[in-house]
Amino acid sequence: MTTYDLRSETDDPLALSHEESVRLLRGAPWQRLAIMGDSFAAGLGDPSEGYAHVPWPRRVSAALGAGKPDFAYLNTGVKGKRTGEVRAEQLDEILAFRPDLVNVAAGGNDLFDAEPDLDGVEADLDAMYGALRAQGADIFAFTVTNVFESVPELAVFSDRTAALNDRIRAVARRHDAVLIEMWHHPVRLRPNLMSADGIHFAMEGHAALAAEIVKALGARSAHRAET
Repeated sequence: MTTYDLRSETDDPLALSHEESVRLLRGAPWQRLAIMGDSFAAGLGDPSEGYAHVPWPRRVSAALGAGKPDFAYLNTGVKGKRTGEVRAEQLDEILAFRPDLVNVAAGGNDLFDAEPDLDGVEADLDAMYGALRAQGADIFAFTVTNVFESVPELAVFSDRTAALNDRIRAVARRHDAVLIEMWHHPVRLRPNLMSADGIHFAMEGHAALAAEIVKALGARSAHRAET
């Protein structure tokens, strides 16, 4: 399992060291992690000074797989994919992998339409979640962060993104997914959060997102152990 040096991130209260992430996920039951979707799934993002150039999927997989010799990880994320394309092109491969934990990061590219088909996005997400749950996989999801105060040139997407988040929340509730709320996360106000393209988090944002995912998965694992 890949490890990396996070010493330069230890003063960030929104990040977790690799060691702390491993501690929080110690005893978690998942052995086969799959990430599917668009560029957010693929982990695109610019470097951030003082942060390891490790996108959130690799951070999560490294923490979850620590000490598990049989741990397996698959990421099928492809830049630019819409939700329907993710369903059509990636779902079968993910199901064949037989994961026990999955993230579906999709929906953002659908928002570039003047009138996004959010009913279609929700239907595609629902179908993917349903197929994964039917196979026994747990799912975690995260809402898109409200960066529009810090990046006002993207303000046209604010209402669309809020509406997409409502669909993500609805599908997550129906399928008992672990939901990580990032819309109001404090990382949204950081001046160096975004990559040069203005769309993707730089590694500082990836570190914060990974920390929230690890904490949420750790809490779900601990709750199951208690019940």
